[in-house]
Amino acid sequence: MDGSPASWKVRGRKFTVVPGTPNIQTKEKFGDCQLHIEWKTPLKDVRKGKKSQESGNSGIYLMGKYEVQILNSFRNPTNPDGQAGAIYRQYPPLVNASLKPNVWQIYDIIFTAPRFNTDGSKKTPGYFTVFHNGVLIQNHVEIKGPSQAGNEKTPIGQAELPLMLQNHQNEVSFRNIWIRKL
Repeated sequence: MDGSPASWKVRGRKFTVVPGTPNIQTKEKFGDCQLHIEWKTPLKDVRKGKKSQESGNSGIYLMGKYEVQILNSFRNPTNPDGQAGAIYRQYPPLVNASLKPNVWQIYDIIFTAPRFNTDGSKKTPGYFTVFHNGVLIQNHVEIKGPSQAGNEKTPIGQAELPLMLQNHQNEVSFRNIWIRKL
């Protein structure tokens, strides 16, 4: 986030959150895009008895502002708009498509960025369409506003901003990430 090298653990073709380190973000900026990302939540959270938002919590922030939630949502009740695949605090997923912890899961995300007028007012809303493990869980839902997670300094109103991955103190792993501008 501050331009220094990422301090998350890299092993082979995956990288894992290191609790206590900053969120990470891309150098390149994106607006409208298609994102493919694979992730898995740690089994050790379950073994330690962590539940709800304490088990496998992370997030994917398009434009550093708009979050698709990552969470262990396999037999792990939590608030509907905070479970895996939720547009955090805005829309619960249409269905829980979560697999067990320590199993790779897939998000395929189509993101339409919001547009803003020169005075900072919203011109057109942004939208998310999300597939979780091949299942449609968000169907062109309108973004109500930004999610907050240590990204408050990220400006609103720009056409493109970095993709950010959240450190929420759980050792969530990522691999096979690709993004393309639309």
